[in-house]
Amino acid sequence: MLFNSLEFLIFFPVVTFSYFVLPSKFRWILLLLASYVFYMFWNPVYILLIMFSTIIDYFAGLQMGRYPLKSIQRKWYLALSLFSNLGLLFLFKYFNFFADLWGNIVNSNFDALSLILPMGISFYTFQTLSYSIDVYKGEKTPEKHLGYFALYVSFFPQLVAGPIERSTRLLPQLKSPHPYDYARTVEGLKRMTWGFFKKVVIADNLAIAVNHVYGNVENMSGLTLLIATVFFAFQIYNDFSGYSDIAIGTAKIMGVDLMENFRQPYFATSIRDFWARWHISLSTWFRDYVYIPLGGSRKSRFRMFTNAFIVFVVSGLWHGAALTFVIWGALHGIFYIYEALTLNIRNQFWKRIKLQNSIFKQISRWVFTMLIVFVSWVFFRAESLSDALTVIQKISNSVLDFSITRNI
Repeated sequence: MLFNSLEFLIFFPVVTFSYFVLPSKFRWILLLLASYVFYMFWNPVYILLIMFSTIIDYFAGLQMGRYPLKSIQRKWYLALSLFSNLGLLFLFKYFNFFADLWGNIVNSNFDALSLILPMGISFYTFQTLSYSIDVYKGEKTPEKHLGYFALYVSFFPQLVAGPIERSTRLLPQLKSPHPYDYARTVEGLKRMTWGFFKKVVIADNLAIAVNHVYGNVENMSGLTLLIATVFFAFQIYNDFSGYSDIAIGTAKIMGVDLMENFRQPYFATSIRDFWARWHISLSTWFRDYVYIPLGGSRKSRFRMFTNAFIVFVVSGLWHGAALTFVIWGALHGIFYIYEALTLNIRNQFWKRIKLQNSIFKQISRWVFTMLIVFVSWVFFRAESLSDALTVIQKISNSVLDFSITRNI
């Protein structure tokens, strides 16, 4: 079920009314059933995948809790969780991509698996993995109540598109009694309304123009492609953040606070700043469960930059199983490293010309950051690498020969 559907406009009031009518001790049952129904509206069979991940990680968590930290037994049960969840994710989302890539390397064809990508699998997989890793590290005690754990994995407001919540934050809220609060209801409805406006009014309408242009890049002018790229930048922001706003507002009405996922990313003045504002639940997940375990910034500077680059590339692949997404992530990684390497030089430059605290410096940094972000969006949106390069070439040619207006 999608938020912007007639079914949800019926589903949500019924669930919310029932939630506050029921005694607190039975609410988890309602929310769990509602979450499963919410997901099964898309494809009933794929609810088995969520149940499978739930059972595996519930069992692995309990078993890890029986053994001391850093014991080999804990490592085996963590491996079970990682293998099971990432294995499903790989099978449904990445198998065809890597098989096709390998086929191109060895110059052979293969028959693609006819599998439908399960909705939200990247989100709930990461959410349940964070629980297993936290239990392994001793930062979370194993959850003994299967029902509450299943609800944590499948909580419907953030099941399909996040935010990706941590068990240490969400599970206690799901267990707490939440009496009806008029002020929270008003605040939640306002947040939901703003999210619907961003998603339905802005993002969906921009998508019409963007899809038309990016679906036929060979016949589009440089100016048209430039405008479509700008449109896409605002389309994807309003799409992603709109869904997050609806999720946050929906949960807030029921007394649950989900984390903020977007904080005005297009006001960022560096790539580092951009990722502190964009898809925050995902960027912090990669920081805590990939970057830091790889060594983070504790090793040499070369190792730190390598770790950061790996995170950006994997982040790109998380968004989609295509080379264009990998390049999108790699571009962010390259410029993240460039900013870090040139920070002192740039600061000295601004100091030398006595503009280190000027608004001009901030505007310059913002313009450079947005240029990188908007160019990288071309690879995120393009239907193929060749299309992305065509878009970049046409826009560049139009700008460089100062003839962009001739292509209107």
